[in-house]
Amino acid sequence: MSEWELSRTYGSSAGEVRWERLGDPAAPPVVLCHGTPFSSYVWRRIARELARDHRVYVWDMPGYGVSAQFEGQDVSLGAQGRVFAELLAHWGLAAPAVVAHDFGGAVALRAHLLHGAAYRRLALVDPVALAPWGSAFFRLVGEHHGVFEQLPPHLHRALVREYISSASSPGLDPAVLDRLVQPWQGAEGQPAFYRQIAQASQRYTDEIQGRYGSIELPVAVFWGEDDAWIPVAKAHELAAAVPGAELVLIPGAGHLVQEDAPGRLGTGLARFLGAAEQGAR
Repeated sequence: MSEWELSRTYGSSAGEVRWERLGDPAAPPVVLCHGTPFSSYVWRRIARELARDHRVYVWDMPGYGVSAQFEGQDVSLGAQGRVFAELLAHWGLAAPAVVAHDFGGAVALRAHLLHGAAYRRLALVDPVALAPWGSAFFRLVGEHHGVFEQLPPHLHRALVREYISSASSPGLDPAVLDRLVQPWQGAEGQPAFYRQIAQASQRYTDEIQGRYGSIELPVAVFWGEDDAWIPVAKAHELAAAVPGAELVLIPGAGHLVQEDAPGRLGTGLARFLGAAEQGAR
C-alpha cells in the first residue's frame, strides 16, 4: 500500500488542519473534500491521477484523519463549512474546482451557499445533501454517544471496522480498512469518533436544501449504484434539484466509490473537470 502523508498545517477556527498539495503549482486548482468517518486517504489514487493536469489540494477535516482531535471540539457541518471557506482563503483560491464526497458534499455546499465560497465547478460524490439522512446506527450512537465512548477498545475497534466496511459494495482491502479505522483508535480517536456522530444534525442540510435551485455553476452528481448508506434514488433527486446538473451512476460501487471503482470515478471526474479547466489558471 502506497504511503499517504499530509505535510502542511493550517490553524483553523476548529483546530489544526493537515493538508497537502500535489501537481504543478501553475496548473488549474481542484480541491478534494472527504466525508465521514473517512479522511483524505480515500482520495489518494484519484488525487494522484488528477495531479497530472491539475494542482490538487487535499485536507483532513478537523476531528478526522491526522488533523486535530480534542475534547469539546466543534466538528459539526456548520464548523466544517466555515473551515473550508477559511482554507480556500488561506490557499488563495478564488474559484477552484471542488470534488466532495459524503459529508464533504454538505461542507462544500454550505461554504458556497452560506459563506460565499466561489467554485469553477462542483462534483458531488454520494453526498449528504438531502433530508432525510442518518442510518438507524447513526441515530442510536448519536443519542447514546456517552455510552459508546466507554466501550472497551477492542469492541470499539470491531464496531468501527464493521461500520466502515459497510460503505463498500465489493469489500475493502484489509490494509485499506486498517488505515481508515486507525484515526478512530486510542485515547483521542475513540471519543472523536462518537463526537462527530453526536454533532451530525440534519439541520445543517435543512438550512441549505431549499437553495440548491439557486446554484449557477456547473455541477455533476456521481453516485455508486450499490450505495447502501444513501440510496441511489437520492442521486436522481439531487440532480433534479440543481439546475443543469449532470448525473453519473457508477455500477458495482457502493458509498465509497473512490475505493470500489476508482478508475470509473477518476475518468468521469477528469472529463468533467477538464471541460471546465481548459486554459484556466
